[in-house]
Amino acid sequence: MLKIHVNGQSHEVDASPDTPLLWILRDHLHLTGTKYGCGVSLCGACTVHVDGKATRSCAIPIAAIGNQKVRTIEDLATNAPGAEATDYHPAQAAWLAEDVAQCGYCQSGQIMAAVALLDSNPAPTDADIDSAMAGHVCRCGTYQKIRAAIHRAAKQQRGI
Repeated sequence: MLKIHVNGQSHEVDASPDTPLLWILRDHLHLTGTKYGCGVSLCGACTVHVDGKATRSCAIPIAAIGNQKVRTIEDLATNAPGAEATDYHPAQAAWLAEDVAQCGYCQSGQIMAAVALLDSNPAPTDADIDSAMAGHVCRCGTYQKIRAAIHRAAKQQRGI
């Protein structure tokens, strides 16, 4: 049995130490907000936070997590799904306000990367956003809306 700390709770999972974190989250803990995209850490759909840093969960084995804290998209909202937009994390609310998602498949990874950026840089420039979001693939091409949503979330978090 391996122990893992996810979304503020400790879990024991029966899995091989080389099992990617993504599959622990989805198959063992049933946290399906984190998506499988490419399986080789290129697209960003599987992004979660590991000790506050945006991390591609498809390429990190559970044994490498150790005592680090994992946070998934399910932990961002302050209320259960279906809550009003104002009850969401500022990045989630901004995604809704900017109408970012089209197919939506990549969006949980995009949002998790954006939140990690905003946690470390509360007033990112376009260049900061482009750097932090590099490698996060959106097949629908909503990159301009993603950037606008990050700027909106940054302003909301700063009370502007």
